[in-house]
Amino acid sequence: MELALGFIIAFVIAITGVGAGTITAPLLILFLHVPIVIGVGTALAYSVVVKAVVVPLQMWRRQVVYRVLGIMLLGGLPGVVLGSLLFHHFAAAGNNAVLYAVLGVIIITTSVWHLYRHFRPFTAAADKPTRRRTIAALMFPIGAEVGFSSSGAGALGTIVLLGLSSLTAAQVVGTDLAFGLCVALAGSSLHFASGNLDTALLTRLVIGGIAGGLAGSLVAPRVPNRQLRLALSICLLALGVQFCYQAVVKQNGPRNLPTQAATAQPKTIVFAKRQTAPTLESTPK
Repeated sequence: MELALGFIIAFVIAITGVGAGTITAPLLILFLHVPIVIGVGTALAYSVVVKAVVVPLQMWRRQVVYRVLGIMLLGGLPGVVLGSLLFHHFAAAGNNAVLYAVLGVIIITTSVWHLYRHFRPFTAAADKPTRRRTIAALMFPIGAEVGFSSSGAGALGTIVLLGLSSLTAAQVVGTDLAFGLCVALAGSSLHFASGNLDTALLTRLVIGGIAGGLAGSLVAPRVPNRQLRLALSICLLALGVQFCYQAVVKQNGPRNLPTQAATAQPKTIVFAKRQTAPTLESTPK
């Protein structure tokens, strides 16, 4: 099953261009029932493998602007460290409701952005000045989002670069992919150090992903990837809503347990008194 899922994820990424972290974590958690703590860490590591294949090609095509990439990493790397530490904090406390809620909101935001891009494709303005400080500041929460949920670098990083830099569309894609690789590598290392990564599951995903990536690359020129991207964005929106629903269920579920325990405890005490009373009366004086 993991091999098939790795194949499907890589195949979809190859024909739609949607980020690996955005797809992998929801599928692992909802369909394979992987614990959310392991799912996020494994999805980050899988994202590193996928981007490590794509980014060298972008570098060879000279579509990575290293000066802008360095500015992005000034804010992104501290952010991914903070996001990973916050994730570990909530995971150690057993507060899965917060993890599900944050992941759901991030998936919904990402899918809405892809839907917006479908109906209003982005354009890059060459005469726009690059706002370095603003870019570095905005990369901090984006990096935190990646460390906490394994997704968000692609969609939100693209928005920032389009609005605050003079990069061309190709340079935006290449530079943002390189940024995603760097923060995903840092985040997955922190998750691995915390034990939030299943290496056996990751290996099976990568094996299936290699075949899926090759198959998707061959099929991509022949399929209507624009329509497929729209359908995938709608599916991701539904998955994000499902995560938010699970967060509500997990938040409200345990509240009934203390009430039941409190009502059951007096019955146990009364029963104990009724059993011990005859014993005291029957004791010889």
